[in-house]
Amino acid sequence: MGKNTGFSETGLRRMRDVLTRHVESGKIPGLVALVSRGDETHVEAIGNTRHDGGGAPMDRDTIFRMASTSKPLTMAPVMVLLDECGLRLDDLVQEWLPELADRQVLKRPDGPLDDTVPAQRPITVRDLVTSTFGLGVDLSTMGSPLQAALQEHAVFSQGVVPAPEADEWMRRLGALPLMHQPGERWGYHISHDVLGVLVSRVTGKPFETFLRERVLDPLGMADTGFHVPGDKIDRLPPCYAPHPQTGEFLVWDEAAGGRYSQAPEFQSGGGGLVSTVDDYHAYFRMLLDQGTHGGERILSRPAVQLMTTNRLTPEQESARSALARGAVHVSFGQGQQGGWGLGMAVRTYRGDYAPVGQFGWDGGTGTSAYADPQNRLTGILLMQVGLSTPDPARVIHDFWTTVYQAIED
Repeated sequence: MGKNTGFSETGLRRMRDVLTRHVESGKIPGLVALVSRGDETHVEAIGNTRHDGGGAPMDRDTIFRMASTSKPLTMAPVMVLLDECGLRLDDLVQEWLPELADRQVLKRPDGPLDDTVPAQRPITVRDLVTSTFGLGVDLSTMGSPLQAALQEHAVFSQGVVPAPEADEWMRRLGALPLMHQPGERWGYHISHDVLGVLVSRVTGKPFETFLRERVLDPLGMADTGFHVPGDKIDRLPPCYAPHPQTGEFLVWDEAAGGRYSQAPEFQSGGGGLVSTVDDYHAYFRMLLDQGTHGGERILSRPAVQLMTTNRLTPEQESARSALARGAVHVSFGQGQQGGWGLGMAVRTYRGDYAPVGQFGWDGGTGTSAYADPQNRLTGILLMQVGLSTPDPARVIHDFWTTVYQAIED
C-alpha cells in the first residue's frame, strides 16, 4: 500500500495486531472491521464465528445483528419523507399515531403509573426524531413501575419477550404514561421503534419495504434487513452474552432457528436490523457524501446536515450524557462524547482521539459504526458478543484508538 492512500501501513498493521490480540485472548471469538478514507477501504476479518472454534472463520460477508447500531439507518426513511414533504417536523404525530394523542405524564419518572398530569402539548414529528417525545429506556430508573411495564408488555424487552405486531405494540405503548413532557428531555431507544411504525402508516407499506425501496436497494445493501433468509443463515454467527461474573460464553441467540431466522412480528427500528460491514459502509459513506451514492441522490444535503448536527440543548445533552455514563451498552466506543443528532450521536467535544463532528452509534451486541467528516473517515467494527462484560467495549475503544493513529496525512 503506497502513500496518499488514506492510511499508513504501520497504522493498519497496529490496528490488526491489537484486534488480533483481543481475539487471541479468548474473550472475543471473532470480528470484522472496516476502515475507509477517500478511495481506500481496508477490511480485517479475524477469528471464528463460534467461541469453541467449531464455526466458520469470520469473513467480510458475515452477517451481524446490529442492535442499537440500527438507529442511524432507521432515520433515513424518515428523512426521505421529510425531504418529500410527506412529513413535516412540526406535524402532530397523532394524525398517524392516534395512540399517542392526549398523553398523561408521570409526576416523577420513577413514580406510580397513575400519578400523572396531562401533557402540556401534543407530540410532534420533531419530538420523535430528536428522541425527546417523553418516553425512553432509562437505566437510572430500571426498577420503576414504568420501566418494569415497558419490559412486561414487550415494548422494550430486548428480545426476552417477543414484541407483538406494530398495531398491538402501539396500543400497549399508548396505554402507558410518558416519563417527561414532550420536547423536555432526551430519552433512549423507544422513539426509533415508534418512527418505524410512523413510516409504515404514512406510506401504507411495511417499514422494511419502504426502507428497502428508498434506502437499501439504491445503496446496494442486499444483506441488510430485519431477519436472515434461509439461504444466508450460515453467514450469521451465534450471539453470545458472557456471564457477567465468570465470563462464560452463554448463547443469547443461535443462528438457525434463532430469533433472526424468520421475519419478526415487529420490525424494530431501534435495534432489529442485521447487516454487514460493506452494507453499513455504503450507508455511512452516503452520509459523508452529503446524501449521494454513485451519482444518485438518496437524501438531500440539508437532511444529512440536520441528522449529523447536535439537536440537544445543554440541559438535554447533560441528561443524555448521564445516561451514557450509567449504561454499559451506550458508554463505550465514541457515543458518549456529547450531543445527539437524528438517530445518532454527534461528538460535540474532543474527549479522546476522534474530533468534534464525528457521528454514528454503537450496539449492545458488540457493533460500532461512525463517520468523521473532518478526516473523510468511516470505521465499522462488528462482533457478536454482548456487553455483559467489559471485553467487547475495550475492543471497540482500542479499534478507534488505532484507527485514528492509522490516518496518513
